Amino acid sequence: MSTISRRHALLVLLPALGLAACGRKPVRGQPLAAGATVLALGDSLTHGTGATPATSYPAVLARLTGWNVVNAGVPGHTAAQALERTQALLDEHRPALVLLCIGGNDLLRRGDEAAAKASVERIVRAVQAAGGAQLLLIAVPRPTLTARFTGSLSDHPMYGELAEALQLPLHRQGWSKVLADDALRADAIHANAAGYERFAQGLMATLRATGLYKP
Repeated sequence: MSTISRRHALLVLLPALGLAACGRKPVRGQPLAAGATVLALGDSLTHGTGATPATSYPAVLARLTGWNVVNAGVPGHTAAQALERTQALLDEHRPALVLLCIGGNDLLRRGDEAAAKASVERIVRAVQAAGGAQLLLIAVPRPTLTARFTGSLSDHPMYGELAEALQLPLHRQGWSKVLADDALRADAIHANAAGYERFAQGLMATLRATGLYKP
């Protein structure tokens, strides 16, 4: 290869490498102290439907971290309903971190995805406006016919879009991996105790990678 050809190849390759590196770089936060209050805001997956309160993912996370994790999961709630109770929860608990996992019911019910995305963004804005709390967004799988027949799940793209636009740390593929495994599910859309344990362990890896948890 000539010197000119090598230079041309580098000019083409370097921007691609730079974009790839940017895509891999996680948004980082500040580590929480032991005993810090964490608000887990969501629906039935946060509540722990399919298992017991002691084996819900917030309970497992509290055991793993030493944080005071408040389970604010309400089965059946949509993103709009979670938004309605966000401010009261922030005022009551004054969390250092909010774990936001919502939107699954909007997707399962074939609701307005743009409206669901807007409600999730408004929750994020409310947390940011309250001051003092960091936020970690948790992606929810996209329900499709293909997923139903193949058993493979992937995150709905709106979570990645929101995380990028709002510069939020994002826990990817947590529920997609758990709910694609028959051994980790209590039913078609909920984890069992082993599934919630697996999810919490995966969430721990993201918390470490983003600097939110340091042993």
